[in-house]
Amino acid sequence: MNAALLIDFGSTYTKLRAVDLDRREVLGSGQGPSTVATDITVGMRAALLDLERRIGTLPRFKYRLASSSAAGGLRMVTVGLVRELTAEAARRAALGAGARVVATFAYRLTAGDMARIQELAPDILLLAGGTDGGNNEVIVHNAGLLGASTVVCPVIYAGNRSAADEACSQLRGKTVIVTENVMPEFNVLGIEPARAAIRKVFIDRIVHAKGMDRAQADLDAVLMPTPAAVLEGARLLADGTAGHAGLGPLLVVDPGGATTDVHSIATGEPATPGAIPQGLPEPREKRTVEGDLGMRHNAAAIVEAAGIDAIARDSGLAPERIVSLVAGMAREVGKLPETPEETALDRALARAAVALAVKRHCGTVSTVYTPTGPVVAQHGKDLTAVAAVIGTGGAVVASPDPRAILAGALADAADPASLRPRHPRLLLDRHYLLYACGLLGAVDAQAALELALKHIEPLDQESPHERARYG
Repeated sequence: MNAALLIDFGSTYTKLRAVDLDRREVLGSGQGPSTVATDITVGMRAALLDLERRIGTLPRFKYRLASSSAAGGLRMVTVGLVRELTAEAARRAALGAGARVVATFAYRLTAGDMARIQELAPDILLLAGGTDGGNNEVIVHNAGLLGASTVVCPVIYAGNRSAADEACSQLRGKTVIVTENVMPEFNVLGIEPARAAIRKVFIDRIVHAKGMDRAQADLDAVLMPTPAAVLEGARLLADGTAGHAGLGPLLVVDPGGATTDVHSIATGEPATPGAIPQGLPEPREKRTVEGDLGMRHNAAAIVEAAGIDAIARDSGLAPERIVSLVAGMAREVGKLPETPEETALDRALARAAVALAVKRHCGTVSTVYTPTGPVVAQHGKDLTAVAAVIGTGGAVVASPDPRAILAGALADAADPASLRPRHPRLLLDRHYLLYACGLLGAVDAQAALELALKHIEPLDQESPHERARYG
């Protein structure tokens, strides 16, 4: 058998997917605890034993590839010049590389900023600022403070190229990787080189620092952070290969226990006639992370953001009962819904998290009045015409009504300014394959694409819940 083993070293569990490359089939799955704090190979072998119990004798694997979000994921701090420009460009580069951005700083770093950076202890720091040939002073100042600090992580320099030599000389004693400017010209993004540098540092240094190279005997390589693998899987599914068409522009939504992540593969250019893009250009491959929309760790924040009356209408529960159940979630974040009430609340929370996260990810339009008359301005990506919305992660997959949850991502007639998808196909990543296809795509893109197209399930029928709520 021609088989591959795709591994995700997660923050809680190490998850495996074994696939038959010839038949484009999922052979089975397994999982074990992510024992990063002790010996990651213990959890890895537990997951392999679980897989063996499910499918019998393990095949000889042609590929054994892994991604990781273990030990808190790839923690990054970004520093830029103007918060809305180079600082935002640096943040987008970090998110697209699969990092967890724990803080973003702009302008001249202060003593308080430096104390905060040292307290955060990031895995990588991305230093940006100034267009090429533009402001030198701020990035050199920031490099000097970082160089004199106790920050020990690698620093990726992705700022004004004319200041690179002086800034790097200030980063004395630090590991510095110089790459191209994330904003070489005003309002022009150049984040791909920085993304590539982040992933290379992850592979070369962070894998070792987090102890994942101890599993080297059991795998070929840890290729990238897990969120980057999901984004790669989404890109492959959208674009296809030379031998097979993909789905076209799409959106991926993952409401998780701690965050709700949204990925889009689309240019996001205006579909509204005459609309003029405003602000920083959007990357075609975009990832956003909503840290206040976690289904377990931040359930109360979801209720607050959506409004308790809206959650009550959607779940059919009284507001006081919602408050009680959410308090229980806070006390026991690992508990899964067991009763009909808990299931109803879980679905309402997931729908709200999806709706809020997708709204933040997508762009908006507004009317701006100029001396020559009104103009339609677009901020962010126009995703009204995306072909598909894909749900992944436990909150969607385990739901008895996944379509109702994904419907929260769709355009709302009551909110016409939001550029959310209007008429996409709703699909379900029931087997949690997007990360696996992102990994497999690095060695066999055709197999990865066909595997995804074969196993991503359509949710074509309107659910009774939707008919009751919207019909």
